[in-house]
Parts: sequence; C-alpha cells; structure tokens
Amino acid sequence: MKRLTIAIDGFSSGGKSTLARTIAARLGYVFVDSGAMYRAVTLYALRHGFVREGALDEAALIAAMDEMGVGFRFDSESGTSRVLLDGEDVSGAIRTIEVSDLVSRVSSIGAVREKLVAAQREMGRGGGVVMDGRDIGTVVFPDADLKIFLTADPLVRARRRYDELRAGGVDVSLAEIERNIRERDLLDQTREISPLRQAPDAIVIDNSDMTPQEQMERVMELVNSKR
Repeated sequence: MKRLTIAIDGFSSGGKSTLARTIAARLGYVFVDSGAMYRAVTLYALRHGFVREGALDEAALIAAMDEMGVGFRFDSESGTSRVLLDGEDVSGAIRTIEVSDLVSRVSSIGAVREKLVAAQREMGRGGGVVMDGRDIGTVVFPDADLKIFLTADPLVRARRRYDELRAGGVDVSLAEIERNIRERDLLDQTREISPLRQAPDAIVIDNSDMTPQEQMERVMELVNSKR
C-alpha cells in the first residue's frame, strides 16, 4: 500500500499529538510532534535567560538556533517518541504552564520557524509519516496525501488539559488553563508568519463530543480511502 504523508493541524490541546501518535502506531509510520519541537526551543530560551521580566530576547534565541539540538527518540517500552533537547529527555519539562505561555511567541519568530520547518520536511521525506502542528498542511507539507484539521470547544480542551496536568501532579486551576488556551488560539491565528489556518482540502473533525475510539474510526476511514 502507498505510504502516506498525513498532516494534522488544529488548535492547542485538541488532542492532535495523541491522535497522530495513535495513527502512526497503527500504520507503522513515523510520528513527528512539531509542537513539541517549538516547546523545546521555548524551554531552551527560558533555561538560558533569554526571557527577562516577560520580554523575550529574540536576537539571542535566533543566534543560538544553530547550536541547539532538538530531536526525538523512540521509547520501545512505552511505544512513544520522547522529546530531546541537546540530548536530554524534556518530554515532561516542555508541558509546563511557563512554556505554554511563551511558546506561541517563540513559534512566531521567522528564523525559528524556518529552521524547524526545514528539519520537519527532512523527517517527512519519502512518506510514511504522521505530523501534527499548526501549519503542517499549509506550509510544511502542502501536498500531504491526507490533511486533517482537528478542533474542539475551548472549555472542553481546557478540561482535558487540566486533567492531564493534575494527573501528572501539577497544581493548576481550570480557569488558568482555559485562559492560556484562548490566548494561544488568538496568537496562533493572528501571527504574521504561518498563522493557524485550515487548509482548503483539509477534513475537519470536531472531537468535542467524540470518544477516542469514534475519532480513530473516522480517521481510519479517511486513511483507507487514500491508501
């Protein structure tokens, strides 16, 4: 069967990475979490003092991009990809509110996007890849075989994220999570470089009231129609 390039775009905390990871595992494809790459760069900026009193030193971050190592390592025990920053597993560290509050600003920097988009295209060369993010179907892989635009009500997304963080021992309020999600939605859609847009040929899936099984069944119908 044809090895597809599958692009999944959509709003934050909509379940894109979980869906993409599940699809990749089902098909034996490579999973690339592009959002995690931007989060890793954001964590680097925080750790290296590029953020002072809420202000981001974009020039310093851009200058550091060539020295920064962002990648993935497949964990055979969990069956998931771990996010690496300069060789360190930062899969948990990139999911904090501090990173979430800054990642949209970091991802709006042209030089950052240029470097990561080039890396993402290299990862997806030859098909057999599932990649999720904000501009995968519009910028990274405009000719993807299958494009999905995933969305859900902001409050539903906030509750999911809240449950995930609480399960991980993070003490945070639902109101804070919802605020962060709504702010990120606005920033993602209004940034000048590669704003979040639904590709004209993308299939929209609103999973507000869908179970994971129902969502997966719908996606596999789409996948099989393209294979």
